[in-house]
Amino acid sequence: MAFNQELEAVTQAFSGHGVDEKSLVTLLGKWDPLERESFRKKTPHLFSEDHERHFQRWDDQYVRLLKHEFVRFKNAVVLWTMHPWERDARLVKEALKKGPNEYGVLIEVACTRSSEELLGARKAYHSLFDHSIEEDVASHIHGIERKLLVALLSAYRYEGTKVKDDTAKSEAKTLSNAIKNAHKKPLNEDDEVIRILATRSKLHIQAVCKHYKEISGKNLDEDLDDLRFKEAVQCLCTPQIYFSKVLNAALKIDVDKNTKKSLTRVIVTRADIDMKDIKADYHNLYGVSLPQKVEEVARGSYKDFLLNLIVRGG
Repeated sequence: MAFNQELEAVTQAFSGHGVDEKSLVTLLGKWDPLERESFRKKTPHLFSEDHERHFQRWDDQYVRLLKHEFVRFKNAVVLWTMHPWERDARLVKEALKKGPNEYGVLIEVACTRSSEELLGARKAYHSLFDHSIEEDVASHIHGIERKLLVALLSAYRYEGTKVKDDTAKSEAKTLSNAIKNAHKKPLNEDDEVIRILATRSKLHIQAVCKHYKEISGKNLDEDLDDLRFKEAVQCLCTPQIYFSKVLNAALKIDVDKNTKKSLTRVIVTRADIDMKDIKADYHNLYGVSLPQKVEEVARGSYKDFLLNLIVRGG
């Protein structure tokens, strides 16, 4: 392989989600000092030239980002081998530490797990952190979304098949009126809206959404301006579409490191649950298969591991 081809391969190894360890070992590892200097000079997005002192230095911000890329594979393996209860408990704890931009993870755990899985996550949280999830959410979150998040994470929903259609229709009207009057009374302060979303079975809420569309002509999540309520409805009613959208955002090259982490979280947590349906919805939404997109964007062992999880999911 000519040096220019090697240089391009090593540059690509540092680009994307994860790193291409094989290229770094087989190519970068054998370069002599002049070849490494040539690499530094020809990659100005990685290195800057100190003209006064005559050397090329790593871009500090890129080095910080690169640290996250090198551990991406390790983090995926560790998350995959965890008991699902511990995994969800740690995801909740991390989201609370990172603040409001990560509160969507709390919605995800609360609304896409079964009642037993969510109860298990609460048990694991007790064991790991000597607090309850509800206690920590209530003490860490001071914004208007606290009431909704505490209610959702405290839920133990009925999971049978019975749905009272008349009740679902009545509650669809309740939601419609609440949304129309949200300028007078925000949804975060509406106990009836929170009660419906936090206590009803998922099949019941799906029936509510059906009746809501008949009443308003639009999907419920389309009429919701509040992000947390929108995410809750999507996770309860159309989780595979929700996860497809999260994956698509995470698979963009220029996104921040926290958005990138969603790729690991979603594939690891859904591989044994509904990956087949997520793949179908992803293809329908974006016109490309999920494995193909991961192949384009991810690198090295991280890519191979994600693809294995996607394939085993059906």
